[in-house]
Amino acid sequence: MAGTSSREEQILDTLRNEGDVSVNALSSRLGVSVVTVRADLKTLEEKGLIIRTRGGAVPAYHPELLDKMKSFRDAKIRIAKAASTLVQDNDYIMITNGTTTALIGRYLYGKRNLQLVTNSLLLLPHGRVNPQIHMTIVGGEFRPSADALVGPSALHSLDQYHGRITFSGTDGFTLEHGLTTHLAENAEMVRKMIRSSALKVLVSDSSKYGKTGFVKILPLQEIDILITDIGLPKAAQQEIEEAGITLMLV
Repeated sequence: MAGTSSREEQILDTLRNEGDVSVNALSSRLGVSVVTVRADLKTLEEKGLIIRTRGGAVPAYHPELLDKMKSFRDAKIRIAKAASTLVQDNDYIMITNGTTTALIGRYLYGKRNLQLVTNSLLLLPHGRVNPQIHMTIVGGEFRPSADALVGPSALHSLDQYHGRITFSGTDGFTLEHGLTTHLAENAEMVRKMIRSSALKVLVSDSSKYGKTGFVKILPLQEIDILITDIGLPKAAQQEIEEAGITLMLV
């Protein structure tokens, strides 16, 4: 994960695999002093990756989510930065849950008077510290593996809102099968948010291309702009553009 040292990665891997681990146990496994481990834990806590406990620490996120946060991190950061350039002052935007979409929040600083609707709790830190974001989090059932709110209550809440832009992620996308995911309740949320905005933007790293999840969200042709990384195959770039979708490669 970008921004973490090799030793911090080892600590995160240990916590992800075993849950609550003591400082003494980490010190013994890593071959460093207790003081060093405590300093590392403090740094990881400041980054929002762990929660300190008495004598140890636990991961701040579901193991599945942590794995997603770590994968293709650099590409996701570039994609999120590019997505943020589409946002204007006084904008109305919607952001679906996801590890790439969540990164957009960190690049909205400098934009003025934004109305943001989301079901992602990963965006909360930016809503807390950025006074220019007026954030609405739709109510619903909490899913730790996505750090998101879903279900009938969340869907009903979305009926009240309309955005100029929706930024959405996906578990997989192809022209044949469109946007897909592994969870039906997540598909409902993404579909609703995309169809509630004038400009529909898909943000996804190129590893998702060609993958097909269990549940179909909507046709790829309903997307206006796809922001992805330069790893997207040339043939895929051509067929996506021929389908009338604006492609942004970063």
